[in-house]
Amino acid sequence: MRRLIPGTSRRSSSERRPRSAARTAVLAPDGSVFLLRSDNIEVGVHWNMPGGGLDAGESPAEGARRELREETGWTDIAPGPLLCTWEHDFTWHGIPVRQHEQIFLGRGPRRGPQGDVSAAHATDGILAWRWWTPADLADEQADLLWPPQLPELLDAVREDWLHGDDRPVTAVHLGYVANGEPRRG
Repeated sequence: MRRLIPGTSRRSSSERRPRSAARTAVLAPDGSVFLLRSDNIEVGVHWNMPGGGLDAGESPAEGARRELREETGWTDIAPGPLLCTWEHDFTWHGIPVRQHEQIFLGRGPRRGPQGDVSAAHATDGILAWRWWTPADLADEQADLLWPPQLPELLDAVREDWLHGDDRPVTAVHLGYVANGEPRRG
């Protein structure tokens, strides 16, 4: 069974600071997705895509590109179509937040971070990185994923997106996902 996010938050959304964020699901030609292993005081250790909070006046696509550069050193990958949106609670540098997140698709080669990204990783609680194959994501024993529905979201678009199909991607709106909520199949 997939491990779930521990500890559903007891704070109401009104007690949490709203935060907007953007991430990029970078897919390699073999269908693997690049994920970062992060640690958070409220959520615990989990895997997510490069990304984070938006700066003032920054669009979600601009923020996703900036965060991708800061956390991977990659400057040659642009966020493409919107894959999904979701909201979740966690504690960011001691501040309880309800984060509204937009996740974009991106294409890139299978490689590691470039340059020195250690300062960004230390600040953001990033512990490691790895490429996850579709089989890795489908493994029910796999580590915690953020959002938990990531395997299903990527399965729905992977083949068309990787082969350059220009059909529009229909973004999925997950709504609020509580900590500890199982993934939906």
